[in-house]
Amino acid sequence: MLLCEFSMTPIGQGESVSKYVARCVDIVDKSGLEYKLTPMGTIIEGEWDDVFNTIKKCFEALKDECNRISITIKVDYRKGRVGALESKVKSVEEKLGRSVKKG
Repeated sequence: MLLCEFSMTPIGQGESVSKYVARCVDIVDKSGLEYKLTPMGTIIEGEWDDVFNTIKKCFEALKDECNRISITIKVDYRKGRVGALESKVKSVEEKLGRSVKKG
């Protein structure tokens, strides 16, 4: 299992790219994978192939309309770990002894 944070930004498509982000979030949402949308990217939890196939679908959904796309991908793999999307934050909160804002 892994956590993967990614952002996909079309370049040359104007100042606001929310319509492209929405297109990708729709793909992620329909994938059935656990995810969180943040202001700076999307975090997905799942098996390697499932996560990267979902990211590829996002790319495929944008590439015909966008001549240039900047993609940032950050991966945290941990063998046998499930539920990290929630548990990593909870672990920090336990050490702080309080809740923190979540993205």
